[in-house]
Amino acid sequence: MNLALVNLFRIKELRQKILLTLGLLIVYRIGFHIPIPGVDYSQIAEMAKGYESGGLGLIFGLMSTLSGGALGQIVIFSLGVMPYISASIIFSLLVKVVPALEKLSKEGAQGQKMINKYTRWATILLCVIQSTFIIQGYLKDLVVQMQIIDPALFNNIGYRLVMILTFTAGTVFIMWIGEQITEHGVGNGVSLIIMSGIIARLPAQFQMLFNDLDATERMSTFSTLIGLYIIIVVGIVYVTKGQRRIPIQQAKLTRGRKVYGGQRHYLPLKVNQAGVMPIIFAAALFILPPLLGKIFDTKFFDNVFAWGSFWYIIFYVLMIFFFAFFWTALMFQPTEIANNLKESGGFVPGMRPGKRTADYLESVMYRVTLAGATFLAAIAVLPHLISKQLQNIPPFIAVFLGGTSILIVVGVILDLMDKLNSQLLMRNYDGFIAGGTSSSWAKGRKR
Repeated sequence: MNLALVNLFRIKELRQKILLTLGLLIVYRIGFHIPIPGVDYSQIAEMAKGYESGGLGLIFGLMSTLSGGALGQIVIFSLGVMPYISASIIFSLLVKVVPALEKLSKEGAQGQKMINKYTRWATILLCVIQSTFIIQGYLKDLVVQMQIIDPALFNNIGYRLVMILTFTAGTVFIMWIGEQITEHGVGNGVSLIIMSGIIARLPAQFQMLFNDLDATERMSTFSTLIGLYIIIVVGIVYVTKGQRRIPIQQAKLTRGRKVYGGQRHYLPLKVNQAGVMPIIFAAALFILPPLLGKIFDTKFFDNVFAWGSFWYIIFYVLMIFFFAFFWTALMFQPTEIANNLKESGGFVPGMRPGKRTADYLESVMYRVTLAGATFLAAIAVLPHLISKQLQNIPPFIAVFLGGTSILIVVGVILDLMDKLNSQLLMRNYDGFIAGGTSSSWAKGRKR
């Protein structure tokens, strides 16, 4: 492992990619220290306490974690990368249901370039919509309650337009950083941005936790958190890497005295096929109840759908299952896979090519998705159970031990290690899995 880390910086091209990625991530974090003009930041600390309680404050805190933004700080990067993620998800779905976009996606690099262009324009539109919502709803209440902005200035239409433009420009800049990392750096840029946002919030959150505890409680709480974290990470890695492999047999073809084909390989179906998307969709929908409570001026929605309540968990789990099956049904096309196998001379042993194979793949995928959805639901509910059972661990710490945060961090690190490992092996170096020996460096030098 140590030699593999050293080899990463011995390869000039890989070293440049890593340094570029780190540099762009540093620029991204600097943006969180550039404030919006006119905001009284002496009130920000008081406002941040709202994230420790339930309701809209905690939901916005969770959404800031998911988006790599900072809705509670009111800086140029407050929206984070969530509008871009939302636009990408929307077009991923539209490609499967709109014939024109599906045809465009099959035109290769040029078609994908056009879809990326549409995604960027949709990102700008979503930024304007979300910025307007934050200004008209969230900030408007703060101006009345805490005077974080001078009311006369806030009511000026020109100032509001400047705020919308600033939020939008910040997200567009983050989108550009993510694309530069993906193209010229290491790993997926947007995923690394979200992961860095999650990790950057940890020190301050743990400091808030340990400031309220004495020395004995700090040690016991820290030991408990480390133990839970190791167990959860091991479980996530196990399920994330888990696959249901379906055997595929290639038909034999005889030409003269030579026999072609006949090999057996496998079609891997991931246990967690939908990834983190079901939790993101479900978490996004839970912004609605607090907003409806504000619109209708009632506490009903806050009481029924309070964070960690019985009905909150029930509806959260049901939505995760629904979106897991919905996303898998859109992205996994058994009929198309069966037809491709039939055209290439492949078949599943014991199954007729065509419809019978498609039905078999669909039934297997549904069973695998059930296991994956159950896993996602367990991870999503885990913060609520931890916060309820362990009184010393507040909700804003519990969310880092379960839910989307840990899934994103572990998933991005696994993907990053796979890409770095492939770069090392491609250049005849030992990767992270192999562990590395001194001979690998000698072999690399000979090349």
